[in-house]
Amino acid sequence: MGTEVENRESFHIQAGYCSAMAAPITARVATALADALDRSTQTGRRVLDWPGEPVADAIVLRLIGGLHALHRSGDDPEVSRVFSGAIHTQASLENSLNGALRRHDRFLSSWLDGPPQTNEAGRSAGLMTGLLHLAESFGPAFELLEIGSSAGLNLLIDRYAFDLGGVRKGPGDAPVTIAPEWRGPPPPDAPIDIRSVRGVDIAPIDVTDPSEAERLTGYVWVDAAERLARIERGIAMIQQHGVQLDRGDAADWIVDRLAEPQEAGTTRVLMHSVMWQYLPPAGRERIRAAMSGAGARATDERRLGWVMMEPNRDLHRHEVRVRGWPGERAMELVALTHAHGAWVERLEPPYETRDYVMWRGPYEKE
Repeated sequence: MGTEVENRESFHIQAGYCSAMAAPITARVATALADALDRSTQTGRRVLDWPGEPVADAIVLRLIGGLHALHRSGDDPEVSRVFSGAIHTQASLENSLNGALRRHDRFLSSWLDGPPQTNEAGRSAGLMTGLLHLAESFGPAFELLEIGSSAGLNLLIDRYAFDLGGVRKGPGDAPVTIAPEWRGPPPPDAPIDIRSVRGVDIAPIDVTDPSEAERLTGYVWVDAAERLARIERGIAMIQQHGVQLDRGDAADWIVDRLAEPQEAGTTRVLMHSVMWQYLPPAGRERIRAAMSGAGARATDERRLGWVMMEPNRDLHRHEVRVRGWPGERAMELVALTHAHGAWVERLEPPYETRDYVMWRGPYEKE
């Protein structure tokens, strides 16, 4: 359990992260909240007496998400002045935020009930980079299985347009074009034909519910105009045409999907982004074992792949790694990427290889 001092300090820590990621308004809000919070509101008491680890539990992002949602609703002009950057002095920011905490106590307290959902369609750039590596080796036809899909934004990967270092993929009339800053040589310019995309999440977000869609958008920082526009268009695509997203345990779901018949001439691919660390060790081991077993059964007609875009905590970077079966090559590090897909750097062969266990999850001790 954190002390009040530690819980307040978490706001300064988050402000540092926001500044480093070019989010000055969100950084100022986080800094001001550190002093604006008091025990006169339920929200303030819950934050100052937070029973867990405040940084790991992302209490700052929970609260800022609620305030951002108030700004987006237009229901509180004073909050909108804060999030539009119209208020600059620390004292004025603290007064404005303290007033908002009092006026919207019940609403803001509800945002503390669960962790923020960091849905980011830009991460599809890293996943598509990995798929192009598989397509170069195995051919164009894919059926994709995503774990940790959340609201399903990456399940639109077959409906997005991509510009990856000049390599263009996807429909020309797509509502969303993902064009990260590209570093290094372009990815393989291999034909790609995504036949199906399915996903699973332990607690999927239904963005056909307007309140859930607005909650999802509230977690995107107000400074990130491009990300906000992209998530809004992605949500609209799901609302219009839907995605195939199941509720369930990732390991159970993958075991069941790998047991299903596979169309000849296709590559079945497990993909995921920034979620592996949240699986308990037993779940990760079941998925590894299931993929190893399915890989041993893979043939030239019914191939298997694994594409991940995950953080390497030891090296402080996000990595795109790829493995394909049949074949004996280990999982290969083919690219590095920004956490939200703002840039992708393709690496040159020979690629680094090592086991899938690349970082500790929150379930594991040092």
